[in-house]
Amino acid sequence: QGQLVESGGGLVHPGGSLRLSCAASGRSFSTYNMGWFRQAPGKGREFAAQITWRGGRTDYADSVKGRFTISRDNAKNTVYLQMNSLKPEDTAVYYCAARLGDYTDWTYWGQGTQVTVSS
Repeated sequence: QGQLVESGGGLVHPGGSLRLSCAASGRSFSTYNMGWFRQAPGKGREFAAQITWRGGRTDYADSVKGRFTISRDNAKNTVYLQMNSLKPEDTAVYYCAARLGDYTDWTYWGQGTQVTVSS
């Protein structure tokens, strides 16, 4: 049974940066697509970014494109989300997720890490 654990969240000023990490355990996720989602207060969970299992393709929501970068290290079973030029509207709980391929459900989810962007 696989588990995903996010870390790296916190409080940051507008324009600042944070790097989130998602450590996978219990199984290898090297053949899984990995994604980041977020949920702002009072809103539904939304897609932010994903990376294919080989890392050959990345996809981003328009709201984060050009500011966020997703990457992975399969040897460490870890996925990262580098977030730059953060805005107050990026405030949310960020979740890591995993799925096999592009057309299956996101099967594994982490517990989330809080990111707050405020002056």
